[in-house]
Amino acid sequence: MRKIVTLVFILISAVAFSQTPTSVRISSGLDVGAAFKKDYVVPSLTYYELLNLDANRIFSIGWTAKLNTFYGDNLNYTTAPAKLTREKSGFAALSAPLVPANLDTMRFDLVTATAINFGLRAQIRLGPVEIGAGADLLGVGFGKSREGRYRSSTGRFEGADTSGKAINLSFQLHPKQYAQPQRFNARLLGDNDLGSLSTEVYVRLKVLERLGVKAGYQWITTEMRASNVNIDDDNQRFRNRASMAYVALTFPFYK
Repeated sequence: MRKIVTLVFILISAVAFSQTPTSVRISSGLDVGAAFKKDYVVPSLTYYELLNLDANRIFSIGWTAKLNTFYGDNLNYTTAPAKLTREKSGFAALSAPLVPANLDTMRFDLVTATAINFGLRAQIRLGPVEIGAGADLLGVGFGKSREGRYRSSTGRFEGADTSGKAINLSFQLHPKQYAQPQRFNARLLGDNDLGSLSTEVYVRLKVLERLGVKAGYQWITTEMRASNVNIDDDNQRFRNRASMAYVALTFPFYK
């Protein structure tokens, strides 16, 4: 998929470069802003580069490179893998009754997660107003390991007794567990997604030649990987999803 997207952009760019001057075909800049709501704040820096698809620069598509850090207080993270969150349906339901999703929870007093992601953006320009949408596709994540309370009715993990012999321990009796941000981010759609990703819609108003004000809405997903694997379902990934307002200043480089 990534190779196909790259090839499309190369072909489009080649045609544009052969027919139009740089000031018409390319727009780029930096968004400096933050998404926020109660118990959440996510500051970010986003570099964007857009290819104008028409002579009037109304329609544009391009790519983004984003650095953001997620801060959250008193948050619940639930079982992430799609194989555990989905119920049986379709042909599978004909041979067996519906099975409720097996969802465990980790609750954190504080979560911090930093991500560097590359994504796609599309935009429409209407005079001084720009309307657009974008989504992270691929990147990396990192952050400090945090202690959380693991809530599971049946979960077990591998530990050791006082002599060092390996034994299975219950999460019910040992609820305090450590987790850190998922290191690889990839948009695979729905519960198949991995790591920390965001999607946004926005409106930007051009205030000065080299300054714009941007407002929008973001859907942000973060994922934590527990240090201990649940033996019962082979899971250590937990996800939190949030939607929040977003504001930023935009500093165009050339357009």
